[in-house]
Amino acid sequence: MPQPQTAPYGSWKSPITSDLIVSETIGLTGVMLDGNDVYWIEGRPAEGGRSVIVRRTPDGRTTDLTPTPFNARTRVHEYGGGAFVVSDQIVYFSNFADQRFYRQDPDQPPRPVTPEAQLRYADGVIDHRRNRMVCVREDHTVDGREAVNTLVSIKLDGDIEGGKILVSGNDFYSSPKLSPDGSQLAWLTWNHPNMPWDGTELWVGEIKPDGTIGKAKRVAGGKSESIFQPEWSPDGTLYFVSDRTSWWNLYRWREGHIEPLALMEAEFGRPQWQFRMSTYAFESPQRMICSYTHKGSWYLASLDTKTLKLDPTELPYSQIVSVRTASGRVILQVASPKEPDSIVELELATRKIKILRRSTKVEIDPGYVSTPRPIEFPTEHSLTAYALFYLPKNRDFAAPSKEKPPLIVMSHGGPTSAVGSTLNLQIQYWTSRGFSVLDVNYGGSTGYGHTYRERLNGQWGVVDVNDCVNGARYVVELGEVDGNRLIIRGGSAGGYTTLCALTFHKIFKAGASYFGVSDLEALAKETHKFESRYLDRLIGPYPARRDLYRKRSPIHFIDRLSCPVIFFQGLEDKAVPPNQAEIMVRALRAKGLPVAYLSFENEGHGFRRAETIKRARDAELYFYSKIFGVALAEPVEPVKIENM
Repeated sequence: MPQPQTAPYGSWKSPITSDLIVSETIGLTGVMLDGNDVYWIEGRPAEGGRSVIVRRTPDGRTTDLTPTPFNARTRVHEYGGGAFVVSDQIVYFSNFADQRFYRQDPDQPPRPVTPEAQLRYADGVIDHRRNRMVCVREDHTVDGREAVNTLVSIKLDGDIEGGKILVSGNDFYSSPKLSPDGSQLAWLTWNHPNMPWDGTELWVGEIKPDGTIGKAKRVAGGKSESIFQPEWSPDGTLYFVSDRTSWWNLYRWREGHIEPLALMEAEFGRPQWQFRMSTYAFESPQRMICSYTHKGSWYLASLDTKTLKLDPTELPYSQIVSVRTASGRVILQVASPKEPDSIVELELATRKIKILRRSTKVEIDPGYVSTPRPIEFPTEHSLTAYALFYLPKNRDFAAPSKEKPPLIVMSHGGPTSAVGSTLNLQIQYWTSRGFSVLDVNYGGSTGYGHTYRERLNGQWGVVDVNDCVNGARYVVELGEVDGNRLIIRGGSAGGYTTLCALTFHKIFKAGASYFGVSDLEALAKETHKFESRYLDRLIGPYPARRDLYRKRSPIHFIDRLSCPVIFFQGLEDKAVPPNQAEIMVRALRAKGLPVAYLSFENEGHGFRRAETIKRARDAELYFYSKIFGVALAEPVEPVKIENM
């Protein structure tokens, strides 16, 4: 192997290009089983971000089921999830363009089940006995009124009324689950200002002969207890995850009593930003296959439902996104620092793993892959925060002996979300070019218990920002990065953290905001229903605490911002409207700071189209190259930088 070429950090030529990322990478979601067949959704940037339902049969054949121009994606809660359900090879799915539910019989084109109306559907479960589907419906038919969420039943052969309401009266519903004998329905519900990770209620209702819900009772949960993934076992026992002990642990409801199953300082739940998340499933009445996270890594185990013995299963993965089971096998969505997001089959008896689908066909030479190092670092109030630290890595290049790499601090979205140590080509794009990356799980992130998650309550724009700042300072003090070339970037809530860090602190020299929040007051007035009261907990009730909303909004403190920023925005974004970016751009332009702004038609909250993803990634690289005076190894399309 030839000796590495000496070149400054940030200028290295990398095989991990934006073209490779968008042309060879897909998103994987929504894993389901129907008999011996496995189904999932592929989000395809090369097809304009279209979501396609795929079936894999036991002989290894995969078939695209969603014909063009259909797009299997729901907009309930705007973030969707639970967009399809399948039974006896009949697929029912929500189509993105019109949000109608469609039925697709084998070898037949999809046909609409619900009418043309401002109705959205998600999280369905088939009720075979009554030839219907029970699901969440979000009603947008009345202009100027907040959308109405209910649980409804839909006739499988066609429902001109768009569904019959079964449960109503609360602000939100999710997770309808039928008992094995079809006599009971379990569901989750919650009200403003709670988000589902703050507090939800688990209810069970008896199903009357006419299909309506009769006597119902609350089983668990409340305003400060979050319930996740209710699930009936094959013998008719109701299981669920609760954070009543400060950690999302497993419980069951049996004979009117709640029993803990595996109490430990680990999380069996996730923040329910989307529908139909799954961390456990039943292989038999006596055997549950479950996943949990501890200090940022995910693990798989088998739980004996009689003895309650938890038997860990060694896997070469650090991330487990979804768990589905059939007799003798489990289907998982997984990833690791060396393996991309993938759908795999685990044979329980032999522990053999078969890869069913990888999110990318690209095989990256390990010489270009940076493996993250988990770090814990001190932050405000003598507390500890967490992050993943990546050093630059490219087998073809080395930096001058005394040079230290620039650091990109990444602030994740949510903000109640978390980052994991999975092979992420979006990160390797940077590290293979000579950037270090610090991916921060700031206070408020999930995976570290209820107490850690609650650090952000009333402190958004403070705790998250301090943790990103202190994380950057920590790695500078380690002597591994250049303290004069610190960058921060993030999307959505992470974009807000980015803008706050750039405005209220002087440590960073440049930043990138992807559909980030700049004006909390405007966000409180304009965002969609699901998040419309989220800020009550993160900031304070509005307008009573309007002072805090203004105090923590970067738009009101442009005079404090003194470094270059690049903004990216989808013009169809309903969660963070475009004016959040545009107001900030105008202010920076007027102040004379270097600023760039790229907006994209037909993009919403989170970019899905190949051309958008490519343009944004290369534009950000170009921006940094100009700000820090680094020559790029290969030309990219220039970006107009004002006030440069």
